[in-house]
Amino acid sequence: MTSVFPAEGSRKTLMWNVVGFALASLTAVIAFYRANNGGGFYDREVYGMGPSAHRLYAAAFLAFAGFFAGAAWLRFDGGVYGLAPYALVAAFYATSFLRGAPDDE
Repeated sequence: MTSVFPAEGSRKTLMWNVVGFALASLTAVIAFYRANNGGGFYDREVYGMGPSAHRLYAAAFLAFAGFFAGAAWLRFDGGVYGLAPYALVAAFYATSFLRGAPDDE
């Protein structure tokens, strides 16, 4: 029986999808945790991110995790392409509460 998917690229395809799923799931858990704990000083006081903003990011990360899981299930080669928008959203989210003290203080 002939496979529909190329044998050589299937391992790489699965690897990027699994990595994307793991990263998206981890950041979704972090976002849910921060939503339930009220966030830190910078995201709460400086950027005005309440629990609803953290939940919105968590929902976006769950959507990314669903994309990566679906891509792995279907052996779709889009996992590596999904990492770019995921990284962009994750960077925006991480900079909202990982900011250090400003230099002028």
